[in-house]
Amino acid sequence: MSQLVMQTDFPGLKLIARGKVRDIYDLGETLLLVTSDRISAFDVIMNEPIPDKGFVLTQISAFWFRQMEDIVKNHIISTDVADFPASCQPYAEILKGRSMLVKKAKPLPVECIVRGYVSGSGWKDYKATGSISGIQLPAGLKESDRLPEPIFTPSTKADLGEHDETITFDKMVEICGRELAEQARDYTLRIYNRARDLADQKGIIIADTKFEFGVYQGELIIIDECMTPDSSRFWPKDQYKPGGQQPSFDKQFLRDYLETLDWGKTAPAPALPQEILEKTGQKYREALQRITGITV
Repeated sequence: MSQLVMQTDFPGLKLIARGKVRDIYDLGETLLLVTSDRISAFDVIMNEPIPDKGFVLTQISAFWFRQMEDIVKNHIISTDVADFPASCQPYAEILKGRSMLVKKAKPLPVECIVRGYVSGSGWKDYKATGSISGIQLPAGLKESDRLPEPIFTPSTKADLGEHDETITFDKMVEICGRELAEQARDYTLRIYNRARDLADQKGIIIADTKFEFGVYQGELIIIDECMTPDSSRFWPKDQYKPGGQQPSFDKQFLRDYLETLDWGKTAPAPALPQEILEKTGQKYREALQRITGITV
């Protein structure tokens, strides 16, 4: 087990952002992304770390980025700490396995979400309106049903502590311009379709996932993370049964526990029992093992 890292503070390195999970350092021409063991649910960061989570997310992202390189370029320069600048080397032990040296791209101000199954907030939208993100869907779908075709349902990027909001594709065009919006949508659907087929062979259903894209040297590339248990719903294929929620290898287990509490889904977060922390960690590690073959 790697050491628990709730957050990093590296003297001599310039911290420019601390997100829900990642600490981002500006190294001049490049960025250093450090994936902590923090976990958030309902856009609130929990107080306790999940063992090995930063390692799991980094390794799964690196795996998927490599699988998709012929579809879209990504922001990774290296995940090997030995390749990082000299200023990072004093922190090599903490950085090992949970960090990436990446290109400095300008992020699009939207999240690119693709849904292959009707679940989560999409299921709530469908029950209320018969559609998701303004996309009309067939009548009579059950919760967790596979959609006839994957759908692209972008959202705004909320500030820390705020909630993302689903938008229509037309709204994304207004925000990003048509060319970038269409490119991001097409990349999103192509990546998802390939990943869904690969994951299927490993006994995992990817129900939905979200991507972030950025512009680097005039070209749209994929940035941040790629199909991790934080950004996706992973379901065990052998237990799939439409008509309700599914068992999962992701943070849905934690969300389901939090739904049982008398908590308003705003900070401060409730204390999490050790059992919930350990089971959440197990699910993340199983996702890593199934997808990449790496065991922790």
